[in-house]
Amino acid sequence: MAEHKYQQNAQDWSWHFWPLVPLYPYSKRRTLRKEIVKDTIWTFDQIQGILYTVTPIRMTAIRLATGGLLIYAPVAPTPECIRLVNELVALHGEVKYIILPTASGLEHKVFVGPFARRFPNAQVFVAPSQWSYPFNLPLSWLGFPEKRTKILPFDSKLAPFADEFEYKILNINLGRGSFVEVALWHKSSRTLLLTDTVLAVPETPPEIVQVDPYPLLFHARDNALEEIKDTPENRRKGWQRISLFALYFRPGALETVGLKEALTDMFKAPDKSKKAYFGLFPFRWKNGWQHSFNALRGNGRPLVAPILQTLILDHTPEKTIEWASLVATWDFERIIPCHFDAPIKTNPHQFRQAFAFLESETSLPAEDLAFILELEENLDKKGITRPPLPKSVVYPK
Repeated sequence: MAEHKYQQNAQDWSWHFWPLVPLYPYSKRRTLRKEIVKDTIWTFDQIQGILYTVTPIRMTAIRLATGGLLIYAPVAPTPECIRLVNELVALHGEVKYIILPTASGLEHKVFVGPFARRFPNAQVFVAPSQWSYPFNLPLSWLGFPEKRTKILPFDSKLAPFADEFEYKILNINLGRGSFVEVALWHKSSRTLLLTDTVLAVPETPPEIVQVDPYPLLFHARDNALEEIKDTPENRRKGWQRISLFALYFRPGALETVGLKEALTDMFKAPDKSKKAYFGLFPFRWKNGWQHSFNALRGNGRPLVAPILQTLILDHTPEKTIEWASLVATWDFERIIPCHFDAPIKTNPHQFRQAFAFLESETSLPAEDLAFILELEENLDKKGITRPPLPKSVVYPK
């Protein structure tokens, strides 16, 4: 259950630097804190997305045995968020370590500098091979405190928190930059923290997404002419379609509408408000979308997002498998990723099985992967990424 009630104070949710990464909900971000392991681990959920395709983005705080907190993947440091962190600081000690566990994602990186400045005694550790696209911004431009910011050592034994944690870094050179993931294992709680590689899709919308259900209701419609109605079934339907949008970009059951038809329907739409994009709804859902969601969700099993399966991890299959196999040697019973569901009750074997697509054919429907595969081919041709290696080729370390 949530640990606090939402307070009706818009200033409490303000995030003034939203133009750096202009994602919904822009300047107002609400935060939900949950206790995952009693007196030890807490998650802080916010939402972000494009065109109401909203998913959770998550920060995790872990109490250190020696006192103080380690923060993994900060979210927007709104007044509400900082107040919730400071409640833990009052009980368990100051924030000692802040981890940026990815290299390219501005949606994570942009929060770290402002967050770190709220906790001036914390050491900041960033994943290696930092870069950003389309603009490769220096970390100092994003507010990172230069004197306190260090590159995370490749060997986790060299980190100052090595007594309680181990980590493994996956670093994949894509051409113009690298995909980096820092898997962090908290030994005593048997918890694995991840950023993007593995997630689980819940059947019903997460609590933070339901704080403002409008995005769910917007996507519950089959076309522009349907009214927006708030019902439990529409919230569920909207969430499941948002999941397909977020993880496939354009699943097979989604049909885009031509410009003329989209504009015609816009004038007939029952809601022409700015909030409803003036009635614009340029796509249509076909029968079968529920089958696509069920195949994606797989009864809540841990999975690698389709966009990572085909755009990134298949470029260096052997290197990814080696990393996943090393992570699977740790003794963990739950995973806390930065997106979608958390915690995921699982084990090392199930985690490792999520990467089986690199050794055999994926179990995801071909029609749902078609758009991503086409996108991958275009990115490779333009030199933004490089073509995938064959699964039999061992990528050099």
